Amino acid sequence: MAVRGTRCSTIEKALEMIRKLFTAAALTAIALTPACAQDSSSGNMDRAEVEQIVREYILENPEIIEDALVALGERQRAEAAAAAVTAIETHKDKLYNLASDHFVGPADAEVTVVEFFDYRCGFCKRSVDMIQALPKEYDGKVRVVFKELPIFGGISETASLAALSAGKQGKYNAMHVALMDLKSNDDLTEKRIDTIAESIGVDVKKMRADMKSMEIQQQLSDMKELGRALDVGGTPGFFVGNTHIEGADTAKLTAAIKAELGS
Repeated sequence: MAVRGTRCSTIEKALEMIRKLFTAAALTAIALTPACAQDSSSGNMDRAEVEQIVREYILENPEIIEDALVALGERQRAEAAAAAVTAIETHKDKLYNLASDHFVGPADAEVTVVEFFDYRCGFCKRSVDMIQALPKEYDGKVRVVFKELPIFGGISETASLAALSAGKQGKYNAMHVALMDLKSNDDLTEKRIDTIAESIGVDVKKMRADMKSMEIQQQLSDMKELGRALDVGGTPGFFVGNTHIEGADTAKLTAAIKAELGS
């Protein structure tokens, strides 16, 4: 799963925040110095002197850095959550209501779970049985929509095009599960894709032709564009209502589904 940032960048942001805060404090202290003061000996301090006091205070109380990191982390999480909700609302129809999307579960299910995935993603592979079982687990109240997001490129993209093309023959989910069931990414080859397709009753020649078609190429391109718009930084990425769940976090996914069901 891709990582959005590093601890180093977070620390740098926290330090910058501290610098800004204490620079502001220094300027405020200077501004509040009595206008009648004649010089530094009578109590006036210039900016450099105040900043030196601030520097010494930080060195004597280094825990303030940790406090700033905590505060910055909380702020970033809140901002990210708000941005995610806005993005979901903006792209809700493309996310949940595209007629061309493939899914498992009843079309009129109360709750829709959307999964963005890559066929070479280990966490996606380990999650496939759980994801496939969701409609039955929730007595038909949940459906799962699949969005191809071949972040690793190369053969992952080929597999995505093959799955979407198999979908034109009514074999999307069978192809999807079979590709996910490959134990090693080394097994995902052009030849193996064709072998899998043939084994589930797909016309391989037609599949290969459809993989080059504008329709399938555009369908995959639209999925990747939607992933970028929703800031899906890695796979799997799940969406339930206005909630974006990063990674194969079963607990969060379950909680989001239950919240949507009101249970």
